[in-house]
Amino acid sequence: MVMQIKLNAAACQDIVAVHEEIKNKIEERIISFQKLWEKGSEQEIFEELIFCLLTPQTKARQGEKAIAILKNKNLILQGSEKEISKHLNIVRFRHKKAHYIVNAQKKFLHNGKPIIKKTLKLHSTPHAMREFLVKEVKGFGWKEASHFLRNIGIGKNLAILDRHILKNLVIAGCINRIPPSFTKKRYLAIEKQMHEFAHAVKIPFAHLDFVLWYMETGDIFK
Repeated sequence: MVMQIKLNAAACQDIVAVHEEIKNKIEERIISFQKLWEKGSEQEIFEELIFCLLTPQTKARQGEKAIAILKNKNLILQGSEKEISKHLNIVRFRHKKAHYIVNAQKKFLHNGKPIIKKTLKLHSTPHAMREFLVKEVKGFGWKEASHFLRNIGIGKNLAILDRHILKNLVIAGCINRIPPSFTKKRYLAIEKQMHEFAHAVKIPFAHLDFVLWYMETGDIFK
């Protein structure tokens, strides 16, 4: 079991207070994500997928800088692993991530143009989309797939179980430990508990990961 019987009242009060402070900024960010799905191009959606391949064990701001570099060098939609890797020296595990990017290009480009948005629309729900991404995208686990879908405006009920989020869930008493690894069953169980926790502290689930992230980093980004 990962659920504690009693929540940490003081920690929960801190989370609620932080949410009250930043909830308007969170809502602005969520609206911007929704606009990306509604009005964004295939390339913009594909770039977000690449961003989410770059961010594991790398700061999100560094991932964003790396995306800008790849765009400037015209490597988002083309280029060998060696070429891409050369320009990823600001992220960790750049060679492995360059490999993941080339695999994503092979999977989601048709005649040199991205079709990720079109492909996702073949799946009826965000949960089904996540299952597909975890299965088909090299470099995506449950966290990365959830992160990507949230960032393109269609994953507001999916948990992004990053180490910062998990640390604060432990402090709040939502879970009693950070798992050493994630199976599908374990990930979905903690996601369910996070939904219950959000209900208990009366914070919209789509806001909660932003709050817990902000408490660690002082940033509201993506």
